[in-house]
Amino acid sequence: MPEIKAAFWNLQNLFDVTVSDIATDLEFTPAEGWTQAAMDAKIANLAEVIKLMHGGAGPDLLGICEIENGALAEKLIAATGRTDLQVVHADSPDLRGIDTCLIYSSAVFKKPLKAAVKSHAMHLRYPTRDIFEVELVVKATGQRLLVLVNHWPSRSQGKFETEPLRIATAERCGRVVDEHLRFNRADFMALPDTAATRQAIIDRWNRNILLMGDFNDEPFDRSILDSLQATKDMDRMEEDVKIAASKNKPSSDGYLGRKAHLFNCMWPHLGRADEGSYYFAGSTNTFSVLDQIIVSRGLLLGRQGLKIDPASVEIFRAPPMAGGVWKRPVAFDRATLKGYSDHFPVQCRIALV
Repeated sequence: MPEIKAAFWNLQNLFDVTVSDIATDLEFTPAEGWTQAAMDAKIANLAEVIKLMHGGAGPDLLGICEIENGALAEKLIAATGRTDLQVVHADSPDLRGIDTCLIYSSAVFKKPLKAAVKSHAMHLRYPTRDIFEVELVVKATGQRLLVLVNHWPSRSQGKFETEPLRIATAERCGRVVDEHLRFNRADFMALPDTAATRQAIIDRWNRNILLMGDFNDEPFDRSILDSLQATKDMDRMEEDVKIAASKNKPSSDGYLGRKAHLFNCMWPHLGRADEGSYYFAGSTNTFSVLDQIIVSRGLLLGRQGLKIDPASVEIFRAPPMAGGVWKRPVAFDRATLKGYSDHFPVQCRIALV
């Protein structure tokens, strides 16, 4: 069965060597040892791992974060040797100048229209990373896949001190999801009570949405579980839009007040010794699952031509980047020019059904 090979990776501070007008992080400059040689070596090392993804076939779809600009993404894909890979990028207002980005295979997907690319900026007390939205069309079938690449606010000032920032971002991300899965009030009220309306409501509810990213919270944290409504339970995902048999539209209060539940594919990776996508020695539980793949009901159940294989979702611990006896992620060292990122990638397969 044909499939889409997808992945996400936090690249950990892939900066250019030029000083940005936006970025306030001055750590990554030639004066601080971030030289052309260091940047080139990091790009080559990252490309080495990307080529190893999906059994050496590499990804058809790759979300990335902590990259300064689109030009660096172009250099990264050039280093993989893949001529089919294309970059979709938009500058975010993040103070450090790091962005989210999406890379796709032109052999699998059509070039997205300009209107299909949106950057949802998050302004807290300061501007931070965007939620990057791209709608792709599969060449072989014409099926649509909406991708949301995320990089939520950091825990660097303390997990609980910064939790409200991630909750706010989760609510914004959830609203983006709802906008695609539900009609807004004005459009819903204008729909006639017809069989075509019933089908339109069901079709919209079952759209294919793929969320990937570094959420800086784990699947059981409040931002993911309560605000984003990303669950591990199938009974939530089995619930269709409730429409009475005698009508073609659900009640307005029941429909407009409903949030769409999402399915978090990362729960099987929790509670396992020495397993996670990010390692932090300062915590009691040193490994955490911050990098996640989350999907809509339609993509989970295969309602619109695409179906994720939950068993294919994995934390990709490529041999070259899982260092030492304990196989922890090896961050890049600008002095030795060795290493990759402090995050492992996550990857999955999506079948064309």
